[in-house]
Amino acid sequence: MSTTASGKSGTWRNWAGNVIARPLREITPASVEELCDAVRRAAEDDLKVKAVGTGHSFTAAAATDGVLIRPQLLTGIRRIDREAGTVTVEAGTPLKRLNAALAREGLSLTNMGDIMEQTVSGATSTGTHGTGRDSASIAAQIRGLELVTADGSVLTCSEKENPEIFAAARIGLGALGVITAITFAVEPVFLLTAREEPMPFEKVVAEFDELWAENEHFEFYWFPHTGNTNTKRNNRSAGPERPVGRLSGWFEDEFLSNGVFRAANWVGRAAPGTIPAIARISSRALSARTYTDIPYKVFTSPRRVRFVEMEYAVPRAALVETLRELKALVDRSNLRISFPVEVRTAPADDIALSTASGRDSAYIAVHMFRGTPYQAYFTAAERIFTAHEGRPHWGKVHTRDAEYFAGVYPRFGEFTAVRDRLDPDRRFGNDYLRRVLGS
Repeated sequence: MSTTASGKSGTWRNWAGNVIARPLREITPASVEELCDAVRRAAEDDLKVKAVGTGHSFTAAAATDGVLIRPQLLTGIRRIDREAGTVTVEAGTPLKRLNAALAREGLSLTNMGDIMEQTVSGATSTGTHGTGRDSASIAAQIRGLELVTADGSVLTCSEKENPEIFAAARIGLGALGVITAITFAVEPVFLLTAREEPMPFEKVVAEFDELWAENEHFEFYWFPHTGNTNTKRNNRSAGPERPVGRLSGWFEDEFLSNGVFRAANWVGRAAPGTIPAIARISSRALSARTYTDIPYKVFTSPRRVRFVEMEYAVPRAALVETLRELKALVDRSNLRISFPVEVRTAPADDIALSTASGRDSAYIAVHMFRGTPYQAYFTAAERIFTAHEGRPHWGKVHTRDAEYFAGVYPRFGEFTAVRDRLDPDRRFGNDYLRRVLGS
C-alpha cells in the first residue's frame, strides 16, 4: 500500500483535517489507460472508486474505503488552441501551475477563486468560484470534458458532443466518473487594478447594489464583533503594471494576513474572551492599497492559516437581508468568531448543480480556526442561509440532503438522471453522495 501525503500508509486526510478515509488501495495512474484499467479492476473486485485532488474540500466528497485515485501524474497542458481560445489540461494539474503556464503563453482564465492550491478537476467538480458581476465560476469556463465512466471507457462531452452529460458533468461532484482532462475557455492575458480599502459595514450594505454594478469584481470581508469591513474592487486596466512591492506584499499578505493572523487565532482559541478585542485590532490592521497586475496575481492570495468553512449561495437580491441577520445573530449571541465573513457574487449560469444555476447569486462564507468548535456557529448560520433558499458550496461544511437540494435546484432531477445512466451501480458513490444526491 502506498504512502499518502499525510505520511501514514493507507490513511488519507483532507487539508482541514476534519475528514479521514482509509482506502483499501491507492492508485496513482501515469496515463488515462492506467486509470481505465484501475476502474475496471475495481468493478471486478466490487470496490468503490473516488479520485482525490489536494483535499481542499471540507466535506467527505472524495472519501472512500475502496480505491483512491491520485491524479498527480496526470498533469500539464495537452494543447492550446489560440484560434478557438481554449486550453486542454490534464485533470490533476494544480490551478497554480495552470495559471503560471498560461501566463507564460500570454493567456489567462477570465475569472478564478481566491486560492489556487486545488487541482483543476477538484476545483471545478465542487463548483469553486471567485467573485464577478459578469464572469462566473471556473466550471462555467469549461468548454469540454473527458471522463472515465463506470465501465472503464473514456467519454468526451461538450455543448455539441453528449450535451446533456456536459450540462451535468462540469460540476459533477465525482459522481459521474473520473475526469481526466478539461478544456477551458481562455483569453489573452490582461491587467487588473485592485483597490482594497476598509469600509464601515453599514456603508457597504447600504451601497452594495452600486458597488456591485460599478465593479467587474467586488468582494468584501466583514469582521464579526465589529462594524468594519475590508473591500476589494478588481477592474480591467490598460496599465501600466504596478504590482505590490515585495516588502509591502510580504508585510501585508504574509506577516499580517498569515503570521499575525495565525498568532491571533491561537490566542483566541486559548482565550475566547479576547476575540472581540482582537477582531477590532485585526479589522484595522490592513491599510488601503491599489495595485495593477496580471489576473492570478490579483485574484488569488496565500491561505496558510488552516480553518473549517461553510459557504452558502443565496439569491443576490437577498444578500443584504441575509447578512444583516447573520450580524444580528453574532451580536446577540455568546459566539466568539475570529475569522472574517467573506462575501462574493456570481451571475446565473446553466450548469445543473452550480450554486448559481439559473439565478444571480451572492456567496456568504463563514470560517472557524481549525481546532475550535464550529458547530454552534455553523448551525445557526445555516438556519439563516436555508431560510433564503441558500445552496451550500459542495466542498464546504453543510448538513443538507437530497430532499433539500431537489427543492432549491430546478435541474436536480436532470443531474440524477444522468448519474443513473452513467453509474447505475454507484461505482463512484460514497456516504456523502448518498446524502446529497440520494441512493
